Amino acid sequence: MTTKLLILGGTTEASALAKAVMQAGIDAVFSYAGRVAKPKDQPLPTRVGGFGGVDGLATYLRDNSITHVIDATHPFAAQMSWNAYHACAQEGVDLIALTRPAWQAQAGDDWHHVADIEGAVATLDGAAKRVLLALGKLNLPAFAAQPQHHYILRLVDQPETPPAVPHHTVVVARGPFDVAGDRALMEQHRVEAVVCKNAGGIGAEAKLHAARALNIPVIMIDRPKLPPSAVVATSEEILAWAKN
Repeated sequence: MTTKLLILGGTTEASALAKAVMQAGIDAVFSYAGRVAKPKDQPLPTRVGGFGGVDGLATYLRDNSITHVIDATHPFAAQMSWNAYHACAQEGVDLIALTRPAWQAQAGDDWHHVADIEGAVATLDGAAKRVLLALGKLNLPAFAAQPQHHYILRLVDQPETPPAVPHHTVVVARGPFDVAGDRALMEQHRVEAVVCKNAGGIGAEAKLHAARALNIPVIMIDRPKLPPSAVVATSEEILAWAKN
């Protein structure tokens, strides 16, 4: 059987994998969820948008003769990961996850761990602060429940409609970010707290170094439960797996 990969992408690691797969001459398709207006170009045939749940993804795998699926989605894209897990099991397609290790607190960090967005919102109960939300646009409406704060919203795209939070500043920027830039951002906007997801990886960790240097507390949203797929951390491991 001829190998054909489906890469469920959206992360820095997924883009690196796409380049490695192209250079290895392996037939593959790169898939984006479609949540960003202008996703990064990839060196592989690319599709954008959802599959229509487990059944839709299973149909896509079958109709396109996919032999291997790599879940290289964001660690918080749990629904897509579970859909891939069930669709691959249904169709007998090999599945592996390319997942970056979670961030670990270091000396000098002031992290407050919460289980989900709701926990982060609850933790912000209290006096007004200037809060950096490094979460993406989908989770912003929940923070309207704490309208006393001024939120600095770092987003990939300029929002098409006004954000739900009444007091805010929008900063449009695409990672990877560096420590000097994130420190300057926090100083410029007088940030007093940071809210982020434990995405791991190097593309977005600069804010943690900047927060540590400035003694700014971080509300860290822990990762959701993901399916029991095989997990690797490098493109080299993926290429070796795909050849088996």
